[in-house]
Amino acid sequence: MKQINYQPRGVCARMMTILVDDEDVVQDFRVVGGCHGNLQGIAALVRGMKADDVIARLDGIRCGAKETSCPDQLAQALKGSRAASGSVEIH
Repeated sequence: MKQINYQPRGVCARMMTILVDDEDVVQDFRVVGGCHGNLQGIAALVRGMKADDVIARLDGIRCGAKETSCPDQLAQALKGSRAASGSVEIH
């Protein structure tokens, strides 16, 4: 199991924690800050998904005029953790 602690950029969320199992499946996604209801929905949808599928669906999504979004930042966190194992801190 790999835990990814990610400090998102350009969004309202302040910290993301993602648990990915040894089969590269997202087991949990938690966020501090951001739009609570929307992020709970995203968390429920990505649980049980392969990390590659999450990246493919969420990469590049924008929030209004921002260059990124919380879903996009989740994709960036998963991409940034590819080479690492165990607990990962990404700032």
